[in-house]
Amino acid sequence: MSEKVAVVTGSSRGIGKAIALRLAKEGYDIVVNYARSKEAALQTAQEIEALGRKALVMKANVGDVEKIKAMFAQVDEAFGRVDVLINNAASGVLRPAMELAESHWDWTMDINSKALLFCAQEAAKRMEKVGGGKIVSISSLGSIRYLENYTAVGVSKAAVESLTRYLAVELAPKNISVNAVSGGAVDTDALKHFPNREELLADAVAKTPAGRMVKPEDIVNAVMFLLSDQAEMIRGQTIIVDGGRSLLL
Repeated sequence: MSEKVAVVTGSSRGIGKAIALRLAKEGYDIVVNYARSKEAALQTAQEIEALGRKALVMKANVGDVEKIKAMFAQVDEAFGRVDVLINNAASGVLRPAMELAESHWDWTMDINSKALLFCAQEAAKRMEKVGGGKIVSISSLGSIRYLENYTAVGVSKAAVESLTRYLAVELAPKNISVNAVSGGAVDTDALKHFPNREELLADAVAKTPAGRMVKPEDIVNAVMFLLSDQAEMIRGQTIIVDGGRSLLL
């Protein structure tokens, strides 16, 4: 029961998987959460176990509070503790503001924003019992900049960043630090759903001052820094990892 445990939402693939694998390499047992990609989640679990760590595969739509509570109850049974929460799972309808229906809005806000609040509540209860913990969310530049067709997702990510600040203050007395990492365009499976994917990729390659696109490892490195003791006094912040791209917008 003394091994550290990290819950990584949406960790069957993409950046979530990359974070889960890095955490496993650092000695964490991992809760691999997914909503649809069971096969990919099982593959991620196999890779974690190959690193000598334990993996608990949990299907749960984190936009549903009851499913969040059920997931953490099973984490209790399997591991008995939570030390890290990575709020990574994301979804959303990519349409202009004038084409959004109420269902599009609710779906996006539930999975991207509501999930952080209620996952954080459940995680914090368990972190407090082991003397503290760390919560890091994954955001995106659409929270502060206009991106085509990104209205609902961008607003939901802005909510994540705002909630990060509130949670950071309220959970600080429990020795729980809360931050976020906002990435520039990263060529993962998620980007394949963007109707203007090729345009985004070309823009990222041509207009990033650092001279290349952001890679998943860049996001992972920022997350790992925020989880480290060196980041002890960083609270409620959103660290932008975009190679300087947003400076030119």
